[in-house]
This record gives sequence, C-alpha cells and structure tokens, in this order.
Amino acid sequence: MKKLLLVFLAAAAFSCGDNKKNEKTEMKMDTPMEEKVAPEEIIMDSNVAVVTIEGNDQMKYNKSEIRVKAGQTVKLTLKHVGKMKKMVMGHNWVLLTQDADMATVGQAGAMAADNDYIPADMTDMIITHTKMLGGGESDTIEFEAPAPGTYTFMCTFPAHYALMQGTFIVE
Repeated sequence: MKKLLLVFLAAAAFSCGDNKKNEKTEMKMDTPMEEKVAPEEIIMDSNVAVVTIEGNDQMKYNKSEIRVKAGQTVKLTLKHVGKMKKMVMGHNWVLLTQDADMATVGQAGAMAADNDYIPADMTDMIITHTKMLGGGESDTIEFEAPAPGTYTFMCTFPAHYALMQGTFIVE
C-alpha cells in the first residue's frame, strides 16, 4: 500500500512539474519582449509636443486634458474615429484664449455652418483649430504653445461643446 501511495505521489509531482514548466513556457511566449509605444507618444524633440486626440460618433474626445510646455511647437492630430458623415456628426478641435467663454463661442459656432462652424466674428477668441472632419478623417495642425496657463479646447459643431471639451494646460 505504501508503494502504491509513493508511486501515486511521484506521478502527481512529476505531472504537476510538467504543467508548471509548460505554464512558464506559455507565459514567456505570451509576454511581449519589449513594450510597444504608440507612435503619437514618441517625442523625437523636446521642443515639439506630439498630440493625437480622437473624436467619435458618441460626441466624445478620448482626452479631457492635454499638457504641453510654454513655447513648444505642438503638432496636434485630430482623428474622427466614427463612421458618420461630417454634416451629421462633424468634429473639430478648437483651442480658445483664456478669456473666451466656451458657451458663447459654441453657440456662435453653431450658426457658422458656412465657415466650418468657426464664428468669423470671434476669431480673436480662438488660438487655433483643425478643420471640420467626418468619420474616418483626420487633420494635423502645428502651432506654438501659448503662455503658461489653463485653456479650454472644444468642438464647435452644433451642440457638441457640451460634451466635447477639455483642458489644455501650458506649463
């Protein structure tokens, strides 16, 4: 009886050892050798901030805060990752001056369809902006980061600013 018990325990130990070995091998195979960094997160030059932001068909940006350094060149890409057309679910990215009122610009933007929803009489309240995009489109702009402070970014397509807004912080 003792021999049978010893054989059983030895077989169990041998069997468990093999499973653990296989698990370790599988873990090594599934574990990436190096972390992959998304291209938009790679900064080649400390004087350039590369930023990618996405807008979707649910009227949301994927970022609510962007941080850059004063004087940096900002290379910002807006990607509309939705499928709806520009006339139905258009998105842009607009950076306002510190003294601009988001609701005022947003309401005026809704009336400026002929100018890509950028109110022509309020350009002094806008630092920069992308073009209006439909699903699957993207636009890249470059600008110099303004003076240190907190700024607002938003989408000026009708009624979008209520959900599509964020903070642009210049350090």
